[in-house]
Amino acid sequence: MFRHITILSKMAAKLLLICALLSLALTMGAQSDKKYIREGNKEFEKSNYLESEVSYRKALDQNVKSPDAVFNVGDALYKQKKYEDAGKQFIENINMNEDKNKKSAGLYNLGNALLNAKKLQESIDAYKGSLKLKPNNKEAKYNLAYAQDQLIKQQEQQKQQQQQQNQDKNKDKNKEDKNKDQKDQKDQKDQQKDQNANQDQKQQQQQKQEQGISKEDAQRLLNALANDEKNVQEKVKLAKASKEKVRTVKNW
Repeated sequence: MFRHITILSKMAAKLLLICALLSLALTMGAQSDKKYIREGNKEFEKSNYLESEVSYRKALDQNVKSPDAVFNVGDALYKQKKYEDAGKQFIENINMNEDKNKKSAGLYNLGNALLNAKKLQESIDAYKGSLKLKPNNKEAKYNLAYAQDQLIKQQEQQKQQQQQQNQDKNKDKNKEDKNKDQKDQKDQKDQQKDQNANQDQKQQQQQKQEQGISKEDAQRLLNALANDEKNVQEKVKLAKASKEKVRTVKNW
């Protein structure tokens, strides 16, 4: 019985040692991530935003569940104008945080990142979420009003652009229709001109056929006239010859 208790005591001692080591490791890890966060904060204050991001990410390597490190990475990215990447960090921070004030801060920063990324409706939703958790946040109220104003201007501009595009399309269509009508009219005129030319040509040919004679017919006509003239001359000669032969007998 005593031996059995001794064995249990040794096992309990081992368990206690393991727990102590785990606790020490967690404590050291927590201290390490806080150390890197402090280093990142120093760089951030010096406007060395890339260096601060590196330190914050080292803190995350030590403790992936550190909402502060996630939030600070988002801040460092935001200062580097990497707004979409910053927004992803803020969303992750919001999901990790249960504290109302920290959640509200995460939504406010998310709204700023989305606003700079020109995602106006999404930024408006983020600001509203932040104000729902912390209604007295004046910066969130101001930025919400600004984002709403920008959204209205954007919608009006898009509407004007759409109207202009429609007008341009109508102008192009009217111009195209006008050119088509002019082309059709020209084609009709050319066609009518060709028809008139063909008709004139046919009329001229018909007039020549009606009024004129062919070369062969003209030659035959000349030959006929020549033959007639020859016959007349022969008749005249015969008449003269007859008069010379018949003489009148006179009584002296």
